[in-house]
Amino acid sequence: MSVRENLLRVRGEIPEGVELVAVSKFHPAEMIEEAYEAGQRCFGESRVQELVEKVKALPSDIRWHFIGHLQTNKVKQLIGKVALIESVDSEKLLNLIDAESRKTGVVTRVLMQVHVAMEETKFGFYPEELLEYFREKKFESLTNTHICGVMGMASNTDDLDRVRGDFHKIATIYRSIANDPSLGLRGFDMLSMGMSGDWQIAVEEGANIVRIGSAIFGARQY
Repeated sequence: MSVRENLLRVRGEIPEGVELVAVSKFHPAEMIEEAYEAGQRCFGESRVQELVEKVKALPSDIRWHFIGHLQTNKVKQLIGKVALIESVDSEKLLNLIDAESRKTGVVTRVLMQVHVAMEETKFGFYPEELLEYFREKKFESLTNTHICGVMGMASNTDDLDRVRGDFHKIATIYRSIANDPSLGLRGFDMLSMGMSGDWQIAVEEGANIVRIGSAIFGARQY
C-alpha cells in the first residue's frame, strides 16, 4: 500500500478529537510530501539535524513535533522551527529551552515526558518528580515556554496488560496536574501517548495525540 493509502486508513481509524502525528523520522522528504498531499500537516522527527533539513525542504505550513531525546547542545537549532517539543525530560532541558526561546523572541510549546516504562533506556521525569515540579509551581519561572501537557511511552513488551497499565499511569499523572485548580494552569490539555503498535490502547486510556510512523510510512529507512 502507498503512504497515501496507509495514511487514509489510519486516519479513518483514529477517533475525532485525537491528533495524528505522522512520525516521519528516517524517511525521505518525498514520502512526507506524499502524506502532505493527502492532507497530513503534523509530522514527528527525533533528530535535530534531520528535522532542520526537512523544514528547509518541505512546505512551511507543516507543524513539526520533536519527539526524540533532545540533547542540550542541540536546543538552539530547534527553537523557532517546531510547533511542539514533546520530549522535555529534565528541568535543565526545560530551562534551557526557555532561555533560548527568550533570546530568539519566541514562545516554545512543550510536553513534559514522564517515565513509567520498564526500560532504563527511556528518558523522562519519574512520576513523583514530575508531580513535585508542578506542586512547587516551578513552571511559574518560565517566560517563553508554554507547558501544554504530558507525553509518555509504554514498556516495549507484548504484554498488553502491562502496556495498558503504563498508559493508565501516564494518564493519571496528566489528569492530576490538569485538574488541580490550585496550579492555575491554562492550555494544559495535551496527552501524547501511543505508537503504531499500541495507539488504540493509548486512546482508550485518554490520549489525544498519537505518534504513528511505521503503519503509515512502512519500516524505517536508516
